[in-house]
Amino acid sequence: MLSRLSPFLRAAPLPPPSSMAARVISRVLPSITALPSRLSHAPPHRRFYALASCAEVASISGRRIFVSGGGSRIARFGGRNGGVVVAAERREYRKVRSRRVAVAKKSKEKELELSVKICLEEQLPEDPEILDITEIMRLNVPMAMKLAFERLNGSEYTTRDTVITDVGGYESVELSVLFCNDEFIQKLNKDWRGEDHATDVLSMSQHIPELKLPILMLGDIVISVETAARQAEERGHTLIDEIRILMVHGLLHLLGFDHELSEEAEKEMENEEELMLKGLGWKGKGLIHSAYDAEANGASCDHPSDDRKRAGSLRFYKPKFGYIFCDMDGTLLNSKSQISSSTAEALKEASSRGVKVVIATGKSRPAVMSIFKKAGLAGKDGIISELSPGVFVQGLLVYGRQGREIFRKNLEPTVCREALLYSLEHKIPIIAFTEDRCLTLFEHQLVDSLHTVYNEPKAEIIPSVEQLMAGVEIQKLLFLDTAEGVAGTIRPYWAEATGDRASVVQAQPDMLEIVPLGTSKGGGVKILLDHLGATPDEVMAIGDGENDVEMLQLASLGVALSNGSEKAKAVANVIGISNDEDGAADAIYRYAF
Repeated sequence: MLSRLSPFLRAAPLPPPSSMAARVISRVLPSITALPSRLSHAPPHRRFYALASCAEVASISGRRIFVSGGGSRIARFGGRNGGVVVAAERREYRKVRSRRVAVAKKSKEKELELSVKICLEEQLPEDPEILDITEIMRLNVPMAMKLAFERLNGSEYTTRDTVITDVGGYESVELSVLFCNDEFIQKLNKDWRGEDHATDVLSMSQHIPELKLPILMLGDIVISVETAARQAEERGHTLIDEIRILMVHGLLHLLGFDHELSEEAEKEMENEEELMLKGLGWKGKGLIHSAYDAEANGASCDHPSDDRKRAGSLRFYKPKFGYIFCDMDGTLLNSKSQISSSTAEALKEASSRGVKVVIATGKSRPAVMSIFKKAGLAGKDGIISELSPGVFVQGLLVYGRQGREIFRKNLEPTVCREALLYSLEHKIPIIAFTEDRCLTLFEHQLVDSLHTVYNEPKAEIIPSVEQLMAGVEIQKLLFLDTAEGVAGTIRPYWAEATGDRASVVQAQPDMLEIVPLGTSKGGGVKILLDHLGATPDEVMAIGDGENDVEMLQLASLGVALSNGSEKAKAVANVIGISNDEDGAADAIYRYAF
């Protein structure tokens, strides 16, 4: 848009480095639309022409940057009468659709071109609603510019900066509108204003009156559609309504209005916002009015202090990972063995954005299905179903596409027989996991709790070791006792007794599992990834237990929750909050997008 100015900017100070890659998504207007002008200072037969362009842009920041924050926080950067600050930075745009605008035939009538670019920042997904809004704004922005220019020449203002006066004296007017998410606009605020938080709109003036150019370069209006969506919901109107309000606010800043100067200036700008929206037939009374209403209604305008994204905001971010592998006990499940509503919403939101949530657990598949069904997350349109891939029983049963079994590993029968006899002799309850069934030797309240608390299939009591082992393949054995009994007696004994025939692992302090040698949940995840044609670079894993160590090490990003074992936390890339604080949901909002 402004690359023609580069010779004037060689000695200008550069702004702080900023990643401002964006792509133009606006379609070029198929023809030039003539709009009659009523500018009092325009020559006879002066007309407006709205243009759209897909040219590469060199962004230039002029003397003012204006910002409006969420809620009632609205601030301004730069002095009204200070010296001109010129700084340039190249911003690369990738064309989505390139088509030359039809060149209007020259006539005796002089034409004022309104050249508008509507852009999407590179990391903003192509959300259908946002794409529709960009098409609407491609027409709405020139309409707002035309009305604003007419009002400049037909109204008297007492506080507006008159650095822009005779719009009719220019050959063309250029303006860009960039849609982005909170993360991008927060970076702009940090780089340009030294304030590390997101705002709803930034106006970045590019007008340099000293250059006496035939082009009025108004500058850039940057709008966070993420904040706009949140404010639209809070204020009871649609997203397009809120974006129109923000665009008008940003445009008026570029034309010299500044509500931060005084109460009189605020009132004048507030009134102009309302008149503009009314004149355009758009909803709302303006951003300033809305901010005060929000403050009066007790709406919070606090800015998040960290990089955790808000619930409902993932639609404004591209996923960083194709898969999220999640453990169950101590991770997705809280201490009551339930999936909280916040965690359920995070899983649904991630899934709706194309991320595949895969369960990797020591539990059986029926247990997982039961838990997800209670949370309303099971079935064809849920997070998990009978057709879903998954890693179960510590990686000993792996299901791939269409829910078909692709891997199974069984314990050696001699290990099973010894463990079952040990259970009978010491009266320590044991559960044998055999595909979708649980088998045990005698009744015990701890055996019952495995079904009532942990949702495993109700254990079938088979009092004889020989009968229990007859005709079945056992994938793992689970001893149930107190945490002290496991740590002091059962684990030391079986860590030695299994030798090179099997391994012991713990997911819970009061349980000890005996599994086939050389197997792990992480191994099951690797088998499934190979089956799906995916790589560990595409994976984020969340876990808490000793049995999650290999999975956390395998993933591109491993998150161990703070309630987890020291072994898990030692190998994780980051440590999240606890499962009772919705740690899995927090990790998804913080790291997955």
